[in-house]
Amino acid sequence: MSTRTPRPRSRRVAPLALAAIAGLTGALLAGCAPGAAAPQTAAATDVSTELTSDPVQLTIADETGFPVTDKLTEEFTKQHPNVTFNITRDTFQNLTANAPKLLASDTPPDLIRLPTLGDTVRDGLVANLDPYFDAYGWDAWPASQLAPLRMSEDGIRGSGSLYQLGLGYSITGIYMNDTLAAQLGITAPPQTLAELEADMAKAKAAGILPIMAGDKDGVVNFVVQAAMNQYVDKDQFLSWMFNEPGASFNEPGNVQGAELVRKWADAGYFPSDINAIDYFTFTSRFSAGEGLFTFNGNWEAANYQKALGDNVSFFLVPPAEEGAGHVAMGAANSFSVAAKSKHLNEIVYFLNWVHTDPTARQIIVDVTGASPGGDPSLALPTVQPGSLIENALKMSAQIGSENGQVDFMANTTAGIYAGSIIPESQLLVTSQITGQDFVDRVQKFYESEVGK
Repeated sequence: MSTRTPRPRSRRVAPLALAAIAGLTGALLAGCAPGAAAPQTAAATDVSTELTSDPVQLTIADETGFPVTDKLTEEFTKQHPNVTFNITRDTFQNLTANAPKLLASDTPPDLIRLPTLGDTVRDGLVANLDPYFDAYGWDAWPASQLAPLRMSEDGIRGSGSLYQLGLGYSITGIYMNDTLAAQLGITAPPQTLAELEADMAKAKAAGILPIMAGDKDGVVNFVVQAAMNQYVDKDQFLSWMFNEPGASFNEPGNVQGAELVRKWADAGYFPSDINAIDYFTFTSRFSAGEGLFTFNGNWEAANYQKALGDNVSFFLVPPAEEGAGHVAMGAANSFSVAAKSKHLNEIVYFLNWVHTDPTARQIIVDVTGASPGGDPSLALPTVQPGSLIENALKMSAQIGSENGQVDFMANTTAGIYAGSIIPESQLLVTSQITGQDFVDRVQKFYESEVGK
């Protein structure tokens, strides 16, 4: 028998208080998302934590390559047969670029994978979840878990109202092919960047690809930011990512990290066809045994374990100085509710269920290797002892205890990933620009979006 989510006592909010939920601010704005019509005022909805018994179809717009939404929605429909789902998919790059148009359309998805809030909040395209935060009692969840999913009235992330929740909460690191490592005499993960570079040099000298990576769709930035994280001040980096006034990407630590990546490119540590390799291809090639290392997130732990068995390990990116704390990218697999959704209560019920239902939480861990989030007092899902997923969960806990988590720089503004980070990183990892060039160009684009 499937375990049902305990239902909180239903709380209702007067329609007048639902201006934020309905995204009514859009009608007051002079501008709107590029290429999109000004959002229509959505009808006020009473907030309820009770799931309807009427037939409902919910639409989710997700990125390609992440099957967790399929598994979660299948289980939800199994528990609640009156609710079905239609899932559409596009590449991360396309979904990020097209999100404002999708949300402003007459038939927006109820829920959309949205890594960056940006203008979607200012233009009233995404629902303010504060009334649901109160109704469901999400104040029991760690504040740090939800902080990156908030935005203030001034457009600064990290504080203000809640506009997103995660379907799993990720952490990034390095996967190592233990079979290739053994051939090279490498018996343990490197403890410093210098040791990591020494292992790469061994691989290159032996004719083994040091780093399997791809940059057709920008995902080499798992490598680029990982290098920057070890040099730049974490809080300063977060200030820039959260769009705080005066914060800059042009910091010595970021230049040093980007220049390190340029050095690796010069040494031939990346695939020669790196800019023709997309996410699916680079993960598939590592799964097939190509490359000593690959930089990726805990969401690939189950897939890599299935492909490589006991011959793969996962560890945090080592610091520049021995014994220093670890810093790693990590974030919610963030989704927003469309302000114009006709099923606000139902889609938020689903989001709450993902965080609270034992079966849903187990799916998050089994499929992605990510932490399920939610109330820390809830029982953790079970994992196989010694598995990559178990190790990934330990890494998440370690980064939490060291306070070493930072957001992905690709999430900084709505346009920065496709408009600057991807094209500039493609030049960086093929030795066509310097680390300083990379930082200067990304900062210039950033200023064009948010101002100096």
